[in-house]
Amino acid sequence: MREFGTTSDGETVHAIDLNMEGLSATVLTRGGILQDLRLDGMDHSLVLGRENLADYEGAHGYFGALVGPVANRLRDATARIGGRPFHFEKNENGKTLLHGGSKGLHAKIWNVDESADDRVILSVNLPDGEGGMPGNRVIRARYEITAPGTLRLTVTAETDSETLINVAHHGYWNMDGSDSVAGHVLRIAADHYLPVDGDTLPTGVIRPVAGGAFDFRNGKPFTPGAPDLDHNFCLSRARTELRDILWLTGESGRRMVMATTEPGLQVFDHRDMAPLHHGLAIEAQGWPDAPNCPGFPDISLHPGEPSTQITEWRFS
Repeated sequence: MREFGTTSDGETVHAIDLNMEGLSATVLTRGGILQDLRLDGMDHSLVLGRENLADYEGAHGYFGALVGPVANRLRDATARIGGRPFHFEKNENGKTLLHGGSKGLHAKIWNVDESADDRVILSVNLPDGEGGMPGNRVIRARYEITAPGTLRLTVTAETDSETLINVAHHGYWNMDGSDSVAGHVLRIAADHYLPVDGDTLPTGVIRPVAGGAFDFRNGKPFTPGAPDLDHNFCLSRARTELRDILWLTGESGRRMVMATTEPGLQVFDHRDMAPLHHGLAIEAQGWPDAPNCPGFPDISLHPGEPSTQITEWRFS
């Protein structure tokens, strides 16, 4: 473990370097950020990262971070929990709660519970009422290199009162180290997706991908704007066993296979920051705005019923 930098509030952020089975990774204690990931001999990272902590405190706050406790958006920054209405910070355009608010998981300094050459376990405690959410919550994240070219992330959460939990890893991926992922071949094992409104919130409709621009089932080159991507792809109606759900292949031929237990997958095309389309944000998650959309998979967390989610990335 080494010092990475000091926050504007004077807190020290550490970097933990992992190296095993032909893969190296760097994880930061701020936000549980995956700051760097590369196969042996590579001169560029597969995940977009920043060298300066100030960038993570600014416009790059979500890059490689764990976001939550409720990833994605909640309409009007409200939800019912245990039959009662709760109101949260409107940190996006004064309308919605995005990624748990300005002091969400991405902005926390996580504790290092355990570290070794091939793994690190981080944890954070969220007190009852923080960000408007009920429950004293404990969230743990384990990054581990498990096999040649494979990184696994396991996130567990527990609470002492009914609450909401939907943690996502917000990595931006680029297989080639290029300025744009245009031309990367993207394949997604999803038969449906969620259309969104002008605030990037689900309309409540679950639409088949068949025959449309969102059909990536057979794989096709990513083309900026065809379509614009900031959507949830529906993988299942509930958390499942770990299964392969996404394949991303660069023009170099380098490929990432992503597996997850989660029912949803948000894909965002990085069209809001230069260089445009530098990476694809790929976030395994529960479906967005689930508490406000009848029929969406439940993201409630109950006392005595801890949740576990696993996401795995394999590279070749």
